[in-house]
Amino acid sequence: MFIFNKKVLGILVLLFSMSLATCAQDSISVDGLEFTEIQTDQPLQQHQADSVNRKPKGKAFQKPDAMSADKDSETLGGIFLAGFLGGIAALLMPCIFPMLPLTVSFFTKGAEKGKAFGRAMLYGLFIILIYVGLGLLVTIIFGADALNSLSTNGIFNFLFFLLLIVFAVSFFGAFELALPSSWANKLDAKADKGGIAGLFFMAGTLALVSFSCTGPIIGTLLVQTATTGALLGPAVGMFGFSLALAIPFAIFALFPSFMTKLPKSGGWLNSVKVTLGFLELAFALKFLSNVDLAYHWEWFDREVFLSLWIVIFLLMGLYLLGKLRLTYDSPVLFISVPKLFLGIIVLSFTVYLIPGLWGAPLKSVSAFLPPQETQDFDLYTASLTSDPTAMSRNEKYKPNKYIDKFKAPLKLNAYFDYQEGINAAKIQNKPVLIDFTGHACVNCRKMEANVWPDKDVYKMINEDYVLIQLYVDDKSELDSQDEVLTPEGKKLNTIGKKWSDLQARNFQSNSQPLYVLLDPSTELPLVTPRGADYDVAHYKEFLKEGLISFQR
Repeated sequence: MFIFNKKVLGILVLLFSMSLATCAQDSISVDGLEFTEIQTDQPLQQHQADSVNRKPKGKAFQKPDAMSADKDSETLGGIFLAGFLGGIAALLMPCIFPMLPLTVSFFTKGAEKGKAFGRAMLYGLFIILIYVGLGLLVTIIFGADALNSLSTNGIFNFLFFLLLIVFAVSFFGAFELALPSSWANKLDAKADKGGIAGLFFMAGTLALVSFSCTGPIIGTLLVQTATTGALLGPAVGMFGFSLALAIPFAIFALFPSFMTKLPKSGGWLNSVKVTLGFLELAFALKFLSNVDLAYHWEWFDREVFLSLWIVIFLLMGLYLLGKLRLTYDSPVLFISVPKLFLGIIVLSFTVYLIPGLWGAPLKSVSAFLPPQETQDFDLYTASLTSDPTAMSRNEKYKPNKYIDKFKAPLKLNAYFDYQEGINAAKIQNKPVLIDFTGHACVNCRKMEANVWPDKDVYKMINEDYVLIQLYVDDKSELDSQDEVLTPEGKKLNTIGKKWSDLQARNFQSNSQPLYVLLDPSTELPLVTPRGADYDVAHYKEFLKEGLISFQR
């Protein structure tokens, strides 16, 4: 998920590069933070006496405004970039690209240059208004928070997995998704009236007739932007998408001679669709993985995920090299140099994935993969610690609660219940590291694969802190004695609801990952809690500051 799901941005960047390379037949990420947002129904005000059900002693922690503002800024920036790249990819689809010269010639035929440019600008503006309106409509109907809560809902993730499979199969040429033709015919008839209203209906016609190509991209973009929790996320995403579509019409209306430099429509357009189909297929597996993790099915572990990705990207590489043809593909007489290099990149990425079957961390894609601890055969994790006594020293403090449901990353000795971890920290006289995490949190996986394995960081977490991992999106039912009843009568009956309420109430945050260093005796933060930070030196300093504060 970027803070907009970085997942989406990375895929769209690759998607964009593939489109350009395929276009050249005739002629891979932004480090924005991303968090899995969890919606809580009410602040937790419980009547039970244990410390998970009451506020920390002393002054409650307040999230710094600067941290929130920076996060929101990076979120919207990432969303806009993802939308813009998606719009460029959509522009190269067979439903839109052939319409470009026809539409521009309509503006320029028999019109002065300034007037043609003005009409094209209005046309582009109406395209932007239509798509931004769609983004705002999604937010108004569902609300950013409601859509965000769906991001960790098992049924939603499974349905979206099936939807992406349908989109992929459509891109492969099995069938074509299209809105009712009567809609487009009515708009087209109104477009013939001319004037400003005619330009608006022309833009609406473009949106409808291109749905079979743009629908999968727009659908993916809207869902992912909505799940960031940013109120304007869907609108900003659609603005970036529509801006990428609108700019070419204005440029070519102002400089019609540039049209002669465009590649001619042909079989390469179908190659773009099929390439995007492979990416949609690979992307869909992440949503299936989210469901598997949240409900503890344990059917779709890291090896299975990697095996499917290896096959998908191998087939994509063979397709780019002309060794695989689908229904509407033209015969491949030769491979252009850009397409050859793109095929090499995809096949090299496939080879890069293979060692992951034996536990290699695959840090560049770790955010997308199931957690390392789901790996059955792992030769990597055992190599992280050079101190064989480190684990044995923690044996007498092993956790008991929920160990049948969760496994700590990198074989760390973690607790999965707040109160049990706090009690253990008091006995050992150690500070607490609370990791508010989630099964669907891609940045949590990236932190665990890229930062925590550092020798010094790993040693501090394993030996100097008591680690408590609280999964805020877990769907496991709580035992009756562990259920929480809010003053409003709302029952919190799952592990995820309980810990997400705890995070929202005590630390005024509902984004993951959130790392909180606590003094177990006061249950107050030792330093300001921190989200994802991929700079190992910064994270190491964060842990050291907590230790110094605890010793004082």
